[in-house]
Amino acid sequence: MMVPPLPRIATFATPPHPVPFLMRIAVNTRLLLADKLEGIGWFAHETLQRIVRAHPEHEFLFLFDRAYDERFIYAPNVTPVVMGPPTRHPLLYRLWFDWLLPRRLKSLKADAFISPDGYLALHSSVPTLAVMHDLNFEHHPEDLPTAYRNFYRSYFPRFARHATRLATVSEFSRRDIAQRYGVEEGRIDVVYNGVGELFTPLDSAEREGAKSQFGQGSPYFICVGSLHPRKNIARLLQAFDHMLEHHPVEVRLVVVGESFWWDARMKTSWEGMRHKDRVTFTGRLGQQDLRKAMGGAMALTFVSYFEGFGIPVAEAMKCGVPVVAAETTSLPEVAGDAALYCDPFSVTDIAKCLYTMHSDEVLRTQLSTRGLKRATRYTWDNAAHDLWQSFGRMCRDAGLDVR
Repeated sequence: MMVPPLPRIATFATPPHPVPFLMRIAVNTRLLLADKLEGIGWFAHETLQRIVRAHPEHEFLFLFDRAYDERFIYAPNVTPVVMGPPTRHPLLYRLWFDWLLPRRLKSLKADAFISPDGYLALHSSVPTLAVMHDLNFEHHPEDLPTAYRNFYRSYFPRFARHATRLATVSEFSRRDIAQRYGVEEGRIDVVYNGVGELFTPLDSAEREGAKSQFGQGSPYFICVGSLHPRKNIARLLQAFDHMLEHHPVEVRLVVVGESFWWDARMKTSWEGMRHKDRVTFTGRLGQQDLRKAMGGAMALTFVSYFEGFGIPVAEAMKCGVPVVAAETTSLPEVAGDAALYCDPFSVTDIAKCLYTMHSDEVLRTQLSTRGLKRATRYTWDNAAHDLWQSFGRMCRDAGLDVR
């Protein structure tokens, strides 16, 4: 998900608390990176800021792996703790979570631990809530470098069994975690992702402006997501080319996302395209530009073959933009009747759906109306509430009084 620079929010020194805090809650905040928030970091940012402000009776110990930005110290009841070194490689994951974190949790006298990215201290007895967003690495290990794949497949089964309680972002992921790791479904809570309030439908003038800026004056499909193999953009490029070969309509494709996952499949698909001139890669966009690009699109094309949730789908629905989605994993659960579904492994089926969406204005209107209604359930207020409810269940499971 593309995110903007963080807005400036009020920051606080941490004054002496007038009464003792009820609990000291340690939180893994290593993915709160200023102006570099991605999916899980954004989930942590949006939920944690709401939780700490709503619960001044507890002290929250934010554990950073590098110098932190003051904008993440959301309230007076947040105490920042820096634990180097930065954790950006499996060897450093092991050092941080296996050795440094257990000792720090003990020295801080933490009553509980929340990990928004699912990583845990296996050598700690502190009650924990782990948020596991999806298990893509179990289903498609070939999509990851060897060191990361081996770490995830070795450690995440142990994290799942070690956690006092788990949360995840869809019913699909809840079933997947339960079945794959032998965890009772009743010990896993669903906390759907939210969509920023900025995402609203564009008016007619804004749509024309977006069409000019992103579509060179033409209608366009948009695809949002890092160019990771599971996003299936290689097949999308082939399908878009296939559609234009058989139906030479006036439409473009705009791809929004980082390009560091440009692998052999992407290179082959790109080099084989006859209609490269109809494709634009924007790179990362801030939320203002993303809302404009999304809202001006004819449709979102989101044909990823594995998703724990799929935030761009919810963003598109919130903007009133119809969706072409892969009929797999969590996407039918998230989009419901507000999407046209395709087989993500079939170039011809993706192409067929693209043409149907382009040519059927009535369908686009129907999907837009349904999407606006469905998107109302995906708010960060709801996500923060549900995450705190899951934390409360974790405390009760551990015999703690969270009140």
